[in-house]
Amino acid sequence: MDFRLNDEQRMMIETARQIGESFGLEYWRKLDAAKSFPTAYWKAVCDAGLCGVALPEAHGGSGLGMMEMSLIVEALAATGGGSTVGQLFMINPIFGGVSISRFGNEKMKKELLPRIISGDLNCCMALTEPDAGTNTLEIKSFAAQDGDGWRLNGRKIWITGVESAEKMLVIARTKKLQDSTSRTDGLSMFMIDVKREGLTHTPIDKLGTCTLDSSSVFFDNVRIGPDELIGTLHKGWRELLDVLNTERMVTTAGLVGTGELAIKLAVDYANDRKVFGDRPISSYQGLQFPLAQCHVDVESARLLNYKAATNFDMGLLYSNEANAAKLIAAQAVARATERAMQTMGGMGYAKEFHVERLWRDCRLFRFAPVSEEMLLNYVANHELKMPKGY
Repeated sequence: MDFRLNDEQRMMIETARQIGESFGLEYWRKLDAAKSFPTAYWKAVCDAGLCGVALPEAHGGSGLGMMEMSLIVEALAATGGGSTVGQLFMINPIFGGVSISRFGNEKMKKELLPRIISGDLNCCMALTEPDAGTNTLEIKSFAAQDGDGWRLNGRKIWITGVESAEKMLVIARTKKLQDSTSRTDGLSMFMIDVKREGLTHTPIDKLGTCTLDSSSVFFDNVRIGPDELIGTLHKGWRELLDVLNTERMVTTAGLVGTGELAIKLAVDYANDRKVFGDRPISSYQGLQFPLAQCHVDVESARLLNYKAATNFDMGLLYSNEANAAKLIAAQAVARATERAMQTMGGMGYAKEFHVERLWRDCRLFRFAPVSEEMLLNYVANHELKMPKGY
């Protein structure tokens, strides 16, 4: 693998850094307090062409890959946005862009992709259910055939970005389990309007990631048209995995940028802070060693994510690397933000020093979009070939 960045990649990183720095940490602190979607920020990202980096040129994208998207997300996260940046890319160019560009019909591609890329259209994905959690194959939301379309009934939970979204990628059963040839048979994907008769949602009050709402979503006899099917009827499971595994990559990139930012804030603070004489507290190994270990761990996650992204872009198998990178990143950044707060002492607990927001936000990703326990199950079953215990 060649780790040298080309001129185009370096230019994208620099553009992302300039955008991130133009908004800065205070922008995010205020939006976090107000629980407001970062509308101006996302529009700036899209206006610079960064949202569509991995989406087709024919519809306004750059036609590049997940490697470039990962580099952009890292840079944006490291300049203030933190792990929330990964979620912004997750709900729009991944849930919306990847699903439509890879599996959508030509009408969807023509009408929706340019609007996603420009930032005029936000998306979300309704997958998780209260009684299924990460066991996606046990979801109960059901889309029954109704003429040339379907009628959807069911409930979803912890759906990100519903309030700001116009379109929702919905995963539902279209065939009862007892009528299916396997547990993966009978799942389908649809791209529907958020504002539609029978679709309601209520917010969930939560600890962090406050600039993106989380909601419970209810479907009461929601009509789905025939042109809203994404991919193959009843065979959406394998297609969904491409969406979920690319989701892992942008999540990891956002975490890597968060770790980089938290460590920088801690080091800058420690270099300025003098308590015991004229030497800065950063000279003490009791502070140096933990931060150095955090840096090494974050870099390890970064490199493994690069391998996942490169494999994806080359058409090679990538899910093992994508899942492992997300596992390492979530754990490493949890430690990095915790250590940054500890380094700063009482000021690490103060909102004006920003690390507490990074700490609150990144905690989500130890169990979302998939928990570390399920990721370890995946590694044990698929890489170590150990028997499945659940």
